[in-house]
Amino acid sequence: MIRPPFLRPTPSDAGASPRGGASAREGLRAWSELLRVSALPSVPGDALAGAAAAGTRPGRGTAWAVGSSLCLYEAGMALNDWADRYEDAAERPHRPVPSGRVSPGAALGAAGALTAAGLILAARAGRPPLAVATVLAATVWAYDLRLKHTAAGPAVMGAARGLDLLLGATATVSAARGGAGLRHQAVPSPTVFPLPALPSAAVLAAHTYAVTAVSRHEVHGGSTTAPLGALAAAAVLGALTASPRPAPYRSGARGRPPAAPRRLPGRSTAERVAPVLAAVYVRTAARPLLHAALNPSPHLTRHAVGGGIRAMVPLQAALMARSGAPVGGLALLGLVPSARRLARKVSPT
Repeated sequence: MIRPPFLRPTPSDAGASPRGGASAREGLRAWSELLRVSALPSVPGDALAGAAAAGTRPGRGTAWAVGSSLCLYEAGMALNDWADRYEDAAERPHRPVPSGRVSPGAALGAAGALTAAGLILAARAGRPPLAVATVLAATVWAYDLRLKHTAAGPAVMGAARGLDLLLGATATVSAARGGAGLRHQAVPSPTVFPLPALPSAAVLAAHTYAVTAVSRHEVHGGSTTAPLGALAAAAVLGALTASPRPAPYRSGARGRPPAAPRRLPGRSTAERVAPVLAAVYVRTAARPLLHAALNPSPHLTRHAVGGGIRAMVPLQAALMARSGAPVGGLALLGLVPSARRLARKVSPT
């Protein structure tokens, strides 16, 4: 098969650097666009919200989960551009791969290396997190290579985000218990797979589903239904996360059973913070979605998708507050300004 001109190796692809520092900056810019680094602030909150939903304080397992999530997320970004290289050549020729700034082989190699790194990091927290991370990685690859342009695409992407939150919950609980009794198990056991985290995972998956449905129209625009559906979903999810619930349990010292459910007396800090964070989430997502619904142009649709990605952070923060970690939720909200600054330099879509 004849390789199209826009995919043929160039001197810069081969490692030549005729302009020294300028070429290095251009290469860094190309990889930043390929990996969509402006969307990275939306990733750590998955693991933190998972830890809170499991009723466990963040620990080293949470840190391993955050590292794994970042790697798997970036693997998906690189693989996405490799899989869409011919389509992007016609619709978005400025993207790093069709423009020749990053070779297809480099993008695919980065996807493979980042996937391996993500699985290795998850394995440091134990076998149950590795099992969840493996399913997550398989979901990401299946979405990018086969399912993205099918009717199942938004649901698969939503499942990936939900699995990422469950990865954080499982890694935190597994590491806190020291992997006791897990060395001879091939799948997560009920003692380390945190079922209480499933509702939070479902909320995050639903938001991701709605944003992904909108993203299908970011090139050509023209859809009013998708932004309106996402707007309704944001309102419902905001209402759901505004009411805090008691943490299901708190993990004790290694080898000890978890404590009884913790009930918060009176109007607790969580009850005050959760509605505020939920309102921030709804406002962040709703405004660009409303604009896209009123005028479904490609530009406003892309802006709505970017707003939906940024809204992940206050949604994760609200989920943390709802699970009894309001201070952590407020701290996580500090990533929003960073996400906005990065979005001005590199598009998150």
